[in-house]
Amino acid sequence: MAILITGVAGFIGFHVSRQLLGQGYDVVGIDNLNDYYSVQLKSDRLTQLEKTGDRFRFIKVDFARHEALEQALAPFDIDRIVHLGAQAGVRYSLTNPRAYAESNLMGHLNILELARARTAKHMVYASSSSVYGGNKTLPFRVEDRVDHPLSLYAATKKADELMSETYAHLYRLPQTGLRFFTVYGPWGRPDMAMWIFTRSILAGEPISVFNHGEMRRDFTYINDIVAGIIAALENPPADDGSVKAGGAITPHRLYNIGNNQAEELGRMIDLIEQACGKKAVRQYEAMQPGDVPATFADISAIQNDLGFAPSTPIDAGVPLFVQWYRDYHQV
Repeated sequence: MAILITGVAGFIGFHVSRQLLGQGYDVVGIDNLNDYYSVQLKSDRLTQLEKTGDRFRFIKVDFARHEALEQALAPFDIDRIVHLGAQAGVRYSLTNPRAYAESNLMGHLNILELARARTAKHMVYASSSSVYGGNKTLPFRVEDRVDHPLSLYAATKKADELMSETYAHLYRLPQTGLRFFTVYGPWGRPDMAMWIFTRSILAGEPISVFNHGEMRRDFTYINDIVAGIIAALENPPADDGSVKAGGAITPHRLYNIGNNQAEELGRMIDLIEQACGKKAVRQYEAMQPGDVPATFADISAIQNDLGFAPSTPIDAGVPLFVQWYRDYHQV
């Protein structure tokens, strides 16, 4: 039996796959390798995974196309699924909304149908801290209402949670939804602020600091995210009628995965400057549409249930990212 990883060439999918392969699991990874960001970076991640041996199989397929998906996976015995593939990004959803409907709505439904057909033991899927929208009370708790998304991206992630709850109710499909908080680290995404700031600072170019710097984020290092995902995967929710994290009585639960620290954006920039050995040219600008001023994860539910304990503060994680960036780009 193999574990299916969707979005395997993506940032989080790559790291989860590498960890599972290191633990001796067989992994089937799928990705459509779209050009939302560098296809070369995605290919380089896959090259790293392919070095691990024949326990890793990669298939290029778009999971938003159900017939192609089912045909591609027909030869494989799959018992668990880690669904990390999605169209990411808040700002991109303002100009390319249909990409989110296809990948995040139809794609999520297709993976649910696959899990139902295969009688999957557990499906872990990626949600997002974006679902909290303009919530004013910090830290964000999984029990909070999330009825007012500020972007289409956030709306699709909330819709995914609702679809998963429906499948848990109708088909007793065990699922865990994970609301990720600002994930960063080696092999990260070029559209994320940490990558953009590092590139610009090293190049001597100005950086745009939105909301005039009045921003806080719960920056979560990739190794901590992976630890939380695998802990969730190995402990499916019981179908026993008990109330799960997030409030469901079905075999479906929701967790925040964050560092449990709301860090000032300026402090993150300071740490990048130190790691780069160069000062940033900061251009202060207004808040961007769809963005939120602060994120902060209450992680008590996943701590209590699975023993999750993030261990990488940004003082340690930011220099590790910058060093990887410099090595990867040889700068």
